[in-house]
Amino acid sequence: MTKNQKIALGCGGAGCLGLLVVLVAGVALYFMFQRGNGFSNYNVSTNRNANTDSDSNVNANSNSSSNSNANSSSTSSMSDDDRHKLYQAASMTGDVELLRRVQVKLGLMDEDFTPGDDYLTFVKDHIGWAMRNTDFIQSIGTKEKALAYVNEHFPE
Repeated sequence: MTKNQKIALGCGGAGCLGLLVVLVAGVALYFMFQRGNGFSNYNVSTNRNANTDSDSNVNANSNSSSNSNANSSSTSSMSDDDRHKLYQAASMTGDVELLRRVQVKLGLMDEDFTPGDDYLTFVKDHIGWAMRNTDFIQSIGTKEKALAYVNEHFPE
């Protein structure tokens, strides 16, 4: 292998790595702006009631995630892949209220739309999921197709 061939291989590898970094940054920016447009101009009232009844069956070791477990009880049977598909489809509809309801059902947001304990972890995982599932994302590539997917798979 000549010196020029080695240089060409090195530059090609660096170019591919650079493209990969740009792709990851682009996906991250897409999701950041996708959510930014829906959440940047609204007000939230955080009036919480702490009413409990004596019949509630709460585990002593459960911390603040008990709210997300109650919200996601109907989605607990969903696979992780199905949760990401539903989240992706809801975000692609452009319907902020629908996305909020999906996030609450998935346990990502509390009832007052503040991020739950699992929100950041889920969003970080979702970026990787989206990179691996571009075929699914393309299959629901219009608002109408995304809305149809959510209507079919959203456990209300």
